[in-house]
Amino acid sequence: MTHYHKSSKPLVWLPFAAGGVTSAMVLPVLMLITGILNPLGLLPDGALSYERVHAVVAHPLGKLVLLGVLLPSLWHGAHRFRCTLQDLGVSSHGGRQMVMLGCYGFGFLFTILAIAALAAIW
Repeated sequence: MTHYHKSSKPLVWLPFAAGGVTSAMVLPVLMLITGILNPLGLLPDGALSYERVHAVVAHPLGKLVLLGVLLPSLWHGAHRFRCTLQDLGVSSHGGRQMVMLGCYGFGFLFTILAIAALAAIW
């Protein structure tokens, strides 16, 4: 009989994987809609008007969806940036610790700022 030890790695990899899926599947669609279709006039008039977008973002479900799109992508990017810096040669223990604190500190700070900004919207 095989005995497995408990690990916290799934809890660490879950936000990274969620951010990867979000970044790959949802963000390109949002960029297409807001960056290409709307400026070219291919969306109905007023589809992205201030009043409409504000109504979506002000709704509690809209806030949850926005947080669900932005925050995992932010954490994914922070982890990717940390791995990239390590690949570029940050190999000392102190350097790795500083990069880790910087990347995840950035992710944590902007998570708090995003939650505060969405909470401030009526």
